[in-house]
Amino acid sequence: MLLYVTVKSLGKRKPVLERQELVLEQLPATLQELIEQIVILQIEGLVHKQERGDILPFLTGTEIKEQAGNGKVGFGAVYNHEVPDPAKAVAAALLAYEDGLYKVFLQEQECASLKEPLEIHEGDELVFIRFTMLAGRLW
Repeated sequence: MLLYVTVKSLGKRKPVLERQELVLEQLPATLQELIEQIVILQIEGLVHKQERGDILPFLTGTEIKEQAGNGKVGFGAVYNHEVPDPAKAVAAALLAYEDGLYKVFLQEQECASLKEPLEIHEGDELVFIRFTMLAGRLW
């Protein structure tokens, strides 16, 4: 199943990640299943990136300009070669959702509960909005 995902962070004008395609193997019935599948896919992508092992990373001028527009220019290197535990990663993602650190919208409708049934169709738009904590002093 093909979905389109956009990740946004409040406080930034542009989304950190532009709209990307996400291919799921199974149709998730609930938001919890959707989050679990996405976390597993992200871990698999990280493992693939770790195994790639570029000897000499480089950036083209276009890549530098694109990354500068997002506010950070980097090689995308993975410095931690430890593979995350999928069960712990899924548990952390679900806890973060329950704690209100991010919201999920499917076709511009907020997904309110992890157990609520989802009606997902091929090509639907999925948006993750990450909230950031403010730091400051009261005086």
